[in-house]
Amino acid sequence: MGDTTVRGAYSMSPEELKSFHTQGYFGPFKVYEIDEMRQNWRRERMRLMDRGNAVYRDDAASSGNTNISNYDRHLDSAFLADHISRPQIVDRVVSVLGPDVLCWRTEFFPKYPGDEGTDWHQADTFANASGQPQIVWPEAEEFGGTITVWTAFTEANEDTGCLQFIPGTHETMFYDETKRMHYDPSKINQEDKDGVRRGFFGYDYRDLQIDPAWKPDESKAVSMVMRPGEAILFWSTLMHASLPHNGRTEEMRLGFASRYVPTKVDVYPDTDEIEEYGGRVSLDRYGAVLVAGQNGNPRNRIATATTTGHAFTTR
Repeated sequence: MGDTTVRGAYSMSPEELKSFHTQGYFGPFKVYEIDEMRQNWRRERMRLMDRGNAVYRDDAASSGNTNISNYDRHLDSAFLADHISRPQIVDRVVSVLGPDVLCWRTEFFPKYPGDEGTDWHQADTFANASGQPQIVWPEAEEFGGTITVWTAFTEANEDTGCLQFIPGTHETMFYDETKRMHYDPSKINQEDKDGVRRGFFGYDYRDLQIDPAWKPDESKAVSMVMRPGEAILFWSTLMHASLPHNGRTEEMRLGFASRYVPTKVDVYPDTDEIEEYGGRVSLDRYGAVLVAGQNGNPRNRIATATTTGHAFTTR
C-alpha cells in the first residue's frame, strides 16, 4: 500500500515507511510551532462553542452528553477544514495510503483534570459502538482500518493523559466488532482496570474481546508525549489507549484526530445516521473530504466546502 512515486515536501522516506509498517505508527512530527498552535486554539475554542453551523445539530449531539458532539467540526470550521489538508499531514498519509485519499471523520478528544483514561482498543470497521460498519474496504483487501492523525492542541504527557501504543499490534485484531457493547453512562470515571482508571465513554471495550481471558501486554506500552502542534500518525488497528488526567495541572488535554482512507473505501455504507454513545444523528448534511488525488468511488458523498462556504483543499 502507498505510492512512493507521489512525493511531497513531507512524504515519508523508505526508512520511515519501513518503521511505520513494523511499529504501526509514525511520529511525533511537527504540524505547527508551539506558540502558533496555542494562539490558534485560543482563537478557535471560542468560535467552536457556536454549533449553529455544525452538521450534527440534533439534540443528541448538541447537548454535549454524547461523544458524537465532538465529531466532524472540520465541516463547519475553516481552521479545522484547512488543518485536515495541511501538507505536513496529507503528504505522510499519501505515503501510506496512495495518491487518492479521503478524510472521512474528525473527532475532538478532550481530557479534563480528573478524567479517566481510555481503554485499550482497536478499530477496523468502527462498528465497535453501534454494530454497524462505518467504513468498508473492498473485499479483495486483507485488512482494513483507517489512518488516524492525532494532533496535540495542548500539552499531552503522562500527567495530562497522553496516548499509549503497543507497537506491532496493528496486523492482528484482538476484538470482534460484530459484538455489541452496552452503553451505560454510569460506568464513566468509576472503575480501575488493572490498576489504571480507564473506560470507553460509557462502554466497556472488553466486551468485544475475542478471547475473554486475554489481556493486552502493557509491559510493551509506549507513551506518546507531545507538545502543542505535534502529531502522531497510526493505524486504527494498532492497540492504543490513553492514561487518565491525574489533575496535577489544571490544563485540559486536547487532541484532534483526523481519519483517512483511500477513496475506494465505502464510508457509512447503507446508513443515513450515526447511532452510538447514547445518541443518534442524521448524515443528511455529511460529506467526506477529498484531501488528495481523485475520487473514483461514486458511492461516497463528498463535501467540497464547509457549511459556511470555506472550500476544502485537495492536494
